[in-house]
Amino acid sequence: MRGPSAVTGDLRRTLNLTWTLAYLEFRLKFFGSFLGYLWQLGRPLMLFGVYYVVFTQFVRLSEDVKYYPPLLLAGIMLYQFFSETTSTAVPAVLTRENLVRKIHFPRIVIPLSVVVTSMLNLAVNSIAIDVFMAAAGVPVRASWLVMITLLGFLLVFATGLAMLLSALFVKYRDVQPIWDVVTTAAFYATPILYPIERVEIPWARELIMYNPLAVIVQQMRHSVFDPSAPSAADAIGGYAQLCVPIGIVLGLFALGFWVFNRTAPHVAENL
Repeated sequence: MRGPSAVTGDLRRTLNLTWTLAYLEFRLKFFGSFLGYLWQLGRPLMLFGVYYVVFTQFVRLSEDVKYYPPLLLAGIMLYQFFSETTSTAVPAVLTRENLVRKIHFPRIVIPLSVVVTSMLNLAVNSIAIDVFMAAAGVPVRASWLVMITLLGFLLVFATGLAMLLSALFVKYRDVQPIWDVVTTAAFYATPILYPIERVEIPWARELIMYNPLAVIVQQMRHSVFDPSAPSAADAIGGYAQLCVPIGIVLGLFALGFWVFNRTAPHVAENL
């Protein structure tokens, strides 16, 4: 017997269920906490403090990088959104096993609600980024509008992986430890702690820039913080090479939806 598919009913119902689950998860995360939403800023700010001291006082990779403190914090926040979204999405279907077994609803709501919850967390974190940017005196430019495109690109990337990982984890529980290693490697394979110019081997620099997260962080640095820094296209070797990370993101999104849509009707029996 086939269960509910990934997408059932009307779009309005799907969006309403997604928002309801995401908002409840966001509120419950801080329920009973005296400091509430301030805890959401705690981890990235502590990581920022450690990395800032290490890479400005001991390992001077930040030399000649304009507005390094807010740039570092922004990179950490964007990476945390990606890491939180994908890592939380891995066991998301299993976590909501009671809903899956008892209620008829479009299964796509589960990974999408994880993405929306992480978006709410990123919105809270962006307050700290704004404060650091204002304190550092980062000038406002029209090029800041590029961040809308970059955030959309990151959202598509994270959503595709959220659908793919949550579907695979239902049958293959090895996905979680493997993904923990991948997310750690992805952090160091993204020019957050170091400027991409410090990678002196051309093929290694281009390989790093094939990482979609690297494209987002590098273009953010160029458009928001320092127009004299290499753009993502400059760092990867030209606009033609940008087709590779863009293709990776679009391909993962399509693959994620296809896999999730195929597995959704059989989720209950596989749990």
